[in-house]
Amino acid sequence: MHFTQKPNIITLTKHLMSKEDFNRLSIQKKTQKLYTEGTFVVAIRYYTHKVNLYLLGNEYVEVFYNHKQDRIDKIDFLNHRHSRMKFYLDQISLSEI
Repeated sequence: MHFTQKPNIITLTKHLMSKEDFNRLSIQKKTQKLYTEGTFVVAIRYYTHKVNLYLLGNEYVEVFYNHKQDRIDKIDFLNHRHSRMKFYLDQISLSEI
């Protein structure tokens, strides 16, 4: 039996985009894509940030909002091994992690 590895692709409603292509987008374009194609899941407080978790296709994406600076500092894919996971898991059940 031969298995092939799945490509690193986010399945979006409008088209396919690789994680690498998403990461190359500007913060403004990432924000627009999350707003138009993503689903808000939950928000947590993490040090100086409010972190909004979105489901984009079949991937979870975190948006790090710095309320003191009134700006988004970072948008990145959820790292399932990060200690932040305990904050999410206390509030919701993430399927297929």
